[in-house]
Amino acid sequence: MKLLFVLLSLLLIFSVLVQSETAYFGLKTHGDHNDFIFKLTDSEKIKKARDILSGKETNEVHVMGRIRKRPESYNPKYSFILDPDTITFFSMAIEVCDASTIYVEDHLDEACGAFLPGYLLLVPMVFKTNKRN
Repeated sequence: MKLLFVLLSLLLIFSVLVQSETAYFGLKTHGDHNDFIFKLTDSEKIKKARDILSGKETNEVHVMGRIRKRPESYNPKYSFILDPDTITFFSMAIEVCDASTIYVEDHLDEACGAFLPGYLLLVPMVFKTNKRN
């Protein structure tokens, strides 16, 4: 019985480790010179992003997520990130939440108020995989 419990525990730990994949993707919005890198940790979202890159997904090809006003080492050119837990993909959205990464960077002190309310950033994208994938 103890052996069965140990085996089941190991299987559970292994399944959690397998599900904790991390992948990085880059995008550019209008006028950008640098890639904006975002991190995904959810296997379904990673698959969706890879489907967008391969051309398999052609409808929901834009990125939406909550802005976090802090730099991260994987996105060194910007002083904000998209929270990986909130990132989703979409086809169309209201224009008021639409902004380029350069514009957000330049107006970061205003973000999450009247400008991009609710911490949402919707990014029309040129999408590519990042070297860290």
